[in-house]
Amino acid sequence: MKKLSSLTVLCVEDEKELREALQSAIGDEFAQFVTARDGDDGLKKFKKFKPDIVITDIMMPIMDGLVMANEIKKLSRETPIVILSAFSEKERLLKAIDTGIDKYIIKPIDPDELMATITSIAKEQLALNELVQLGEGFAFDKSRKVLVKDGNTIALTKKELLFITVLVKNLGVFVLHEEIKKHVWTNAKVTDSAIRTFIKRIREKTSKEFIKNVPGLGYKIKIDE
Repeated sequence: MKKLSSLTVLCVEDEKELREALQSAIGDEFAQFVTARDGDDGLKKFKKFKPDIVITDIMMPIMDGLVMANEIKKLSRETPIVILSAFSEKERLLKAIDTGIDKYIIKPIDPDELMATITSIAKEQLALNELVQLGEGFAFDKSRKVLVKDGNTIALTKKELLFITVLVKNLGVFVLHEEIKKHVWTNAKVTDSAIRTFIKRIREKTSKEFIKNVPGLGYKIKIDE
C-alpha cells in the first residue's frame, strides 16, 4: 500500500444513511470508495474490485459481516478488515479476532477515528514492502512474500512460505507449536512428528542453522546479531 489516494476501500454497511454518510465524509480521500449493502453484496464486490482495505458492519441481512470477513480471508489472508458494530460484547470481539479482523470500532462512527485507523493500517501495510534481513544470508521479501538469498528466490511450498511468514512476524522469539499449527495448517490436524518432518524439508532447502528450535516449545528464525 502507498498513500491513501491510491487505495481502494470497500465499505459494507446495511444502513443506507450511514453508508452514504461515510462515503460523503471520507470517500474522496481514496482512489475508489466502493459500497455494498450486505455481506453477500460485499463479497461479490470484493472479488470484482479487489480492495486494499475492507470496512464492514457485523449484523447485516443475507450474510453478516463476520461470515463475509471469513470468506474474504480465505481469498486474501493479507487484506485488512475493519469491523464497525454497535455490539461490544466479549463474544463478538473474540469471534472477530478469531476471524482475523485487524481493527474493531464501536458505533456511532467518528469519521476522524475511522480515517486514523485506515491511515494506521496503510502505514503498517507499507512496512510490509521492506526486505527483512535474516540469518545465514537469507532475506524475506514481504512485498512478494518470498524467501531470497543472493538475489535468488528459494523455492518453497505454500505451507512452507506461511511458516516462514509467521516466524518473520515474530523475529527474535520462539513461535509455539500451537501457533504454527493454527496459522499453517488452519483447522487440519497435524502431529508434532509431521511438523518436524516439515521443518527438516525447509532446512534442506535453506540451511541446518536457519531455523532454531527448542524441543516441545517452538521455532524461530536465526537472525544476524
